[in-house]
Amino acid sequence: MKNSEIRKRFLNFFEKREHAIIPSASLVPENDPSVLFTTAGMQPLVPYLLGEKHPKGTRLANFQKVVRTVDIDEVGDNTHLTFFEMMGNWSLGDYFKKEAITWSYELLTSKEEGFGLDPSRLYVTCFEGDENAPKDTESAEIWKSVGVPENHIYFMDASNNWWPQPKDKDEYSGPCGPDTEMFYDMKGGLNLTSKEDFIAADNKQEVVEIWNDVFMEYRKKDGKIVGKLESKNVDTGSGFERIAAVLQGKETVFDTDIFQPIIDKIKKLSSNYDDVSGKIIADHLRAAVFMISDGVIPSNTDQGYVIRRLLRRAIKNAKSIEIQDSDMGEILEIIITTNLESYPDLNKNKEHIVAVFTKEAQSFNKTLEKGLKQLEKIVEKDDVLDGETAFTLFSTYGFPKELIKEAAEERNLSFNEDSFDEAMKTHQEASKTASEGKFKGGLAGAGEQEQKYHTATHLLHAALREVLGDHVEQKGSNITAERLRFDFSHSEKMTDEQKEQVTKWVNEKIQKKLPMVREEMSLVEAKSKGAIGLFADKYGDVVSVYSMVTKDGVVISRELCGGPHVENTSALGTFRIKKEEASSAGIRRIKAVLE
Repeated sequence: MKNSEIRKRFLNFFEKREHAIIPSASLVPENDPSVLFTTAGMQPLVPYLLGEKHPKGTRLANFQKVVRTVDIDEVGDNTHLTFFEMMGNWSLGDYFKKEAITWSYELLTSKEEGFGLDPSRLYVTCFEGDENAPKDTESAEIWKSVGVPENHIYFMDASNNWWPQPKDKDEYSGPCGPDTEMFYDMKGGLNLTSKEDFIAADNKQEVVEIWNDVFMEYRKKDGKIVGKLESKNVDTGSGFERIAAVLQGKETVFDTDIFQPIIDKIKKLSSNYDDVSGKIIADHLRAAVFMISDGVIPSNTDQGYVIRRLLRRAIKNAKSIEIQDSDMGEILEIIITTNLESYPDLNKNKEHIVAVFTKEAQSFNKTLEKGLKQLEKIVEKDDVLDGETAFTLFSTYGFPKELIKEAAEERNLSFNEDSFDEAMKTHQEASKTASEGKFKGGLAGAGEQEQKYHTATHLLHAALREVLGDHVEQKGSNITAERLRFDFSHSEKMTDEQKEQVTKWVNEKIQKKLPMVREEMSLVEAKSKGAIGLFADKYGDVVSVYSMVTKDGVVISRELCGGPHVENTSALGTFRIKKEEASSAGIRRIKAVLE
């Protein structure tokens, strides 16, 4: 089954069951300051899982673009990806376990409507219960009623069957709940009958998880269950690429028709092809194409740091298999072309994507030259390359370990690999925290202070347009409990007078005690009323609009937004700009606080 057919069957299946098909949200979270990228299908929907009304109704389905960066160094094996798509369906206080499980089974096994998998090769896990929630015997009984034999159903603990998964130092705040997961015998004939045999087969990847139904009826605050949600929700899903591998009978996602055109192009361009390098190039450039299309550009911080690392790792691996930088545009072209039907924006952004890549390749080559000069200086005074110095070549000059090792051997330098690995381990832990964040589960799961800053951001946006002009558009936002950070389009450094004007404007509006009003309307109506939004082209036909309007009807701010906000600007306190600086070419950045 080709990937286009998988996509079509999935969407048709749930559309027939009265689900609204919604577009993928951006890879850059609009209302979640706790992560750099959208890391799960449910993440953009957290406000609605917590009770806010979704413009499209109570039944939804889509393909959501996600990026997970903790496994960057593992990409190159058979399973790890940085960018992938999550296919899922949601019930927002509508249906619950019976319908979700029944439809999951039908989707996976129906030859007419679904994926036509062999039911005898399916295995299921359910939550075994703990102090937070009881044993999920209800799900097990429903599985038995649709035809899964009892000896194919196993009860597992929260580390396996709870989402989001609890961690040792879990600070997650947001919706959560037990889940039931479906696994498939990849080769057939396993005939597992015990939990122990199932766990062993899972560890050996003889069975692969292919679907997951999360029953979100609980709420966590700072890692602890604090009660139940107002409504019982369902969040289901699976990785599109993994499903494709199963349905196409492939051992790895890289063997599917999602990746094969990309891999084939890489092989054609390389005169010294290596399988690991080919996979790294395919994954990293695919991730970069979608990141750039969603507005991310290389830099030394946040999302920009991640895409810089991906691009440079791809370029380095391309060099190792003798692909020229000038030829890599052909790989980008294939990635764009094979995804156009589902993501037409890629075509609109094609020139920008190629330009960003070209500029970063040139920058990386200059950096490599500087790094090699540093190596020459080391050779002049020593015959040992210690791990700390080597790691400086990695962190400052972008030298991957393999390149450092190779360059050291060429210059007869003894390389202390253990010391380098130790420094790398420390760096990776820090990078993991920075790139993945705490995943609080959306701004709606965050505290009161974050909501204040989110509201203040709307006022800041309006003030900048008032003082600097209507060319100002939001280009990014990051909010913590301590401050707001706002990126916007403007080509010049703001003067002190302009900053004073913006500050005064915002504080005047705070003092007017303006109510924050949420309305639902069509996208056409929202635009006709002057609403602005960072991802206006990503919204559905019905949108959520937040407005601040004076008593005499003057619109101070009107934006498309997922919320939530404070009810009145009087709760904000006093606004103060701490810093205004360049973020990237044509983009300025403001950091501000409420006192």
